[in-house]
Amino acid sequence: MAKKQETVSMIDSLQEFKDLKNIDKETMINVLEESFRNVIAKMFGTDENYDVIINPEKGDFEIWRNRTVVENGHVSDPNLEVSLRDAQQIDADCTIGEEVTDEVHFADFGRRAILNLRQALASKILELQKDNLTAKYRELIGTIVVADVYQVWKKEVLLLDDEGNELLLPKSEQIPGDFYRKGEAVRAVVQRVETDNNTKIYLSRTDKAFLQRLFEIEVPEINDGLITIRSIARIPGERAKIAVESYDERIDPVGACVGMKGSRIRGIVRELRNENIDVVNYTTNTALYIQRALSPAKVSSIRVDEEEHKAEVFLRPEEVSLAIGKNGLNIKLASMLTDYTIDVFRDIDTADEEDIYLDEFADEVEPWVIEALKEIGCNTAKAVLALAPEEIMERADLEEQTVDDLLRVLSAEFEDEAQPAPDDYAPEEEQPVDEQPVDASDASDASEPVDEQPAESTDEPDETPTEDEPEEDDADEEADDDTPEVFQEDDTDEKEED
Repeated sequence: MAKKQETVSMIDSLQEFKDLKNIDKETMINVLEESFRNVIAKMFGTDENYDVIINPEKGDFEIWRNRTVVENGHVSDPNLEVSLRDAQQIDADCTIGEEVTDEVHFADFGRRAILNLRQALASKILELQKDNLTAKYRELIGTIVVADVYQVWKKEVLLLDDEGNELLLPKSEQIPGDFYRKGEAVRAVVQRVETDNNTKIYLSRTDKAFLQRLFEIEVPEINDGLITIRSIARIPGERAKIAVESYDERIDPVGACVGMKGSRIRGIVRELRNENIDVVNYTTNTALYIQRALSPAKVSSIRVDEEEHKAEVFLRPEEVSLAIGKNGLNIKLASMLTDYTIDVFRDIDTADEEDIYLDEFADEVEPWVIEALKEIGCNTAKAVLALAPEEIMERADLEEQTVDDLLRVLSAEFEDEAQPAPDDYAPEEEQPVDEQPVDASDASDASEPVDEQPAESTDEPDETPTEDEPEEDDADEEADDDTPEVFQEDDTDEKEED
């Protein structure tokens, strides 16, 4: 009866371990059996001749020992051998050389054995708990967990999950501006799990995976697989860029990520401590991809070196600052997003000249042609005119006739702007070097009578006869009025120069 009581007491003790460590029944049985065998091995040197039978339904266990029958007085190891006389008490029909099995009561091993069993069981359970915790969080690497702040230290924050497991959030993995109080719930992504002596689980709020998981939570299309996040570039607490691609033509990936009036992305920005997020469309066209990554800057032209993973971007002077961004964040993030080294240059050739965006030619050029040119990095007319026709046909995949019509339309626009008016260049050919052509042209225009043809005055502005007809008094009066005006203007200019 005492042995039965001891067995029940041990089972109850083991049940306490099971409830405390949250270990399932099957695992508990395996742990119990292994613990028994460890104790037996320590006491007798081996456990190979022992059978441990555990009944989880009744909550009891049995230990059976197998020994070889030897002649009386020739027992060398009582744990492995039994004399014939003792063996016949167990099994009357046994003979020398056979094996007999008898039940062993663990309580007979003594109090020390029971304490060793409990210690071995506790150690095994702790080891099992460590393995389970490690396996659990290794599967959760890259996913978001929620934990409560338990203690705030100088270099890290100690968090506890729902099961009381300890999680660490280092200072380097915190967003600048994060401030934590005890008991506050914190969302972070599982970054890594270390198992040196104790299992250490490290969380991160600066990892790119954290931003990706937030988008998966806020944007159902990403979670459903309709939109894919192709690349992420992030400077925690400052700015981030994310490239998205849609597998459904009906879905705008950028609009879906931003949401109505920014409803979806607002929660993400709030979680990241007001970190600015730029969402761009992903494309396999490298030039167009780099151009989108540099937004809000507008690229004039671009040259891409696929082998060196470098890109030379030419922009108008007023766009350079936008491309670089505050503290160089925009160009740095664009380089991280595209995995290309980006060099920005001022487009000096067009700096002093007026350029025209291709969108303004929509009434003369087909929209698909404009889009094809934008995909190769040409957003303006002069960027297209700077390329050879063969290069345009090859890069934009356009026909020769289409390119010829395009160049004709673009060139005509600039030819009209560059051709000066007759009044602008006629005086320059006949005016002396020391006189200003602008003043001379103005004077000739002022001396023209209202009823005369403009062509006559512009063709020969300085060939007015010195001798006028006597009867033309009006012409003399006009000439007398013109001469003082010209000199008056020259005198004024001279005074201003003085």
